[in-house]
Amino acid sequence: MRAILDHLYRWSGYLAAACITFICLIVSAQVVLNLLTRISGGRINWFIPSYTDFAGYALAAASFLALAYTLTQGGHIRVTLVVGRMGPRWRKGAEVFSLILAALLSGAATWFMVRLIGESLEFGDLSTGMVAIPIWIVQLPVAAGLVILTVALIDLIWQSVKSADPVIADTGEE
Repeated sequence: MRAILDHLYRWSGYLAAACITFICLIVSAQVVLNLLTRISGGRINWFIPSYTDFAGYALAAASFLALAYTLTQGGHIRVTLVVGRMGPRWRKGAEVFSLILAALLSGAATWFMVRLIGESLEFGDLSTGMVAIPIWIVQLPVAAGLVILTVALIDLIWQSVKSADPVIADTGEE
């Protein structure tokens, strides 16, 4: 089971990286097309329809898909000013408490995001850009990222309860 979860977190990170790469490619392509438009003296207007919308959707997808991977790799910013001064027992209690709270909040966000997707499907919502896209397609990676984050938080709670030491990777930075 451990290998499956680690694989899930890793692939979520890969998908987030692919979204960031897509953003770089589409924005770079539009910059080149803007240059071609200038070179042609404006006779031909070269552009990618709704490229800013696509970049924005990819940014939302990347942000949420990266959450679980970043969490499990210890990459989230944490303030350890108080927790770092606690003894091991209190620190573990604080870690479990914060993980439970985070899992509850993430679970609630997941629940509402899934409901939002259902409403978007029910009402046939479309994006408002030049290229109309069913909005549930845009919301799906956000919901997937939230589901994976919630699973990662529950996984970390389980690992933390089983372990004698704190399980959240400490990067040594504050």
